[in-house]
Amino acid sequence: MNGEGALAVFSRAKELEKQGRSIIHLELGEPDFHPASPVVDAVRSAVASGRDRYCATRGIPALREEITIYLKRTRRIDVRPEEVLVAPGCKMALSLAMMALIEPGDEVLYPDPGFPIYPSFTRSLGAKAVPFALSEKNKFQPDLGEIASKITPQTSVLIFNSPNNPTGTVFDEKALQGLADLAKKHDLWLLSDEIYARILFGGEYLSPWALPGMAERTIIIDGFSKSFAMTGWRLGYGVAPRRVIDAMDLLVLNTFTCAAEFTQVAAIEALRDSTDAVDAMTAEYRKRRDLFVAGLNKIPGFRCQSPDGAFYAWVNIEDTGSSAEEIQKILLEEAGVAAIAGAAFGSEGKNFLRFSLVSARNLLEEALERMNRISIKWRVAVVK
Repeated sequence: MNGEGALAVFSRAKELEKQGRSIIHLELGEPDFHPASPVVDAVRSAVASGRDRYCATRGIPALREEITIYLKRTRRIDVRPEEVLVAPGCKMALSLAMMALIEPGDEVLYPDPGFPIYPSFTRSLGAKAVPFALSEKNKFQPDLGEIASKITPQTSVLIFNSPNNPTGTVFDEKALQGLADLAKKHDLWLLSDEIYARILFGGEYLSPWALPGMAERTIIIDGFSKSFAMTGWRLGYGVAPRRVIDAMDLLVLNTFTCAAEFTQVAAIEALRDSTDAVDAMTAEYRKRRDLFVAGLNKIPGFRCQSPDGAFYAWVNIEDTGSSAEEIQKILLEEAGVAAIAGAAFGSEGKNFLRFSLVSARNLLEEALERMNRISIKWRVAVVK
């Protein structure tokens, strides 16, 4: 198994802060927002009323029902409560689904660059992790021909994430239909990580579950950390055909028993979103994206395509003449700007940096100013 590069950079950034340094944190994928007040009120009331006991392994019925309503409203898909399982975090829901689906010797296709836990957990299950590239020349859309060429009789699962972490790419309808066609042709499970589905800067979200013949072979992973700014609440869920949910439920029974009841009660209020907090947060991310991407493209040696979703900027730095690791170190140690070298997300990310748009606009402006000032380091190196 491997870890997450973001956490290593965060640790070093915190060390520098203890030394009195000013650090602008753009490394973690953690919203700087907090849950809407009705959600906080709901968890307070739930604890006060004694909703702190063991509960159903699959999640409380009221939350599972509310998730089906939410998905119908926001993704136009029809799901039954018995096709939903609640877990303590999106990562846990992902792990349960992978344990249920993947056997030793299987091959699993996953995006590169992508969330590093996909290949890490695949290997831990005794399976082979097979990357498919999301390249800049293809606007970070999947190359269906490449994916088809990598499918073998051992391939069992195809994982993807849209909007994508770290590129911010939203897979277009052609790509999704192509992935669905490959899944049906080769009898694959499609594991769709939709944790950023509500953070879109245009258009409507399309889930592969909605495509003809795909509800029976699609697993959706989603949660409350990103769209509802509930990272520390540790609450996620999986949506899958009943037999997969049954297998995941057995794994729950053998591991963590259940997610906390009081957070589940509050999550119902989050899904209802009575204050339109999700739309307000997404609108702010759009403003940050516009400001920051424009500024990044003015920094010598930096090149950044504008993301269509999530809250990341994926920056090509190859024209600086330095490695991404070198630029990351200069930015953190000398400019006080924390970012992630792209190799943390796979070999396709070796010439990239990832910045999270999780700081206020004034801090993003300050980060751009600091990076512009320090860019003299690589400008001089290139000239020489």
